[in-house]
Amino acid sequence: MADAALTDIQTRDDCERLVRAFYGRALTDEVIGFLFTDVAKLDLEGHIPGITSFWETILLGAQSYSGGAFRPHAELNAKVRLRSGHFERWLILWRETVDEEFAGPNAELAKSHALRVARAFYSRLQTLPSAEDAPPPPGGGLQVIQHVTDFGAAKS
Repeated sequence: MADAALTDIQTRDDCERLVRAFYGRALTDEVIGFLFTDVAKLDLEGHIPGITSFWETILLGAQSYSGGAFRPHAELNAKVRLRSGHFERWLILWRETVDEEFAGPNAELAKSHALRVARAFYSRLQTLPSAEDAPPPPGGGLQVIQHVTDFGAAKS
């Protein structure tokens, strides 16, 4: 239940506050944190302006975002298959963050748009290969090399 003292998302600063609060959770989350830190090796300070612009455009109509939001996810998926559980966890963290920080029509839009984006991205990613889908190297993926030594061998 939203706190009655919370205000709605109204400015770019509000969007940035939301994004920073979300990443404060996501980067340390036991389910999806590794995707940001170990796989994507996210430069948070470099990422914040762009993702803030994304949400400012969606929520406030600012037209400040000009990138493609799907491509970075496709690149990440090429390294590690993004699964439905990853998207579900992302949505839980996003909704909790929105509800703790804001209340109002734009806050509700932030949650509903996140759901639409998650569904669309997950659906599109299912058609793309990931590193996990690559065929194993010849020989079944495990190469066994036998080294012959005579350490400790009895001499005849």
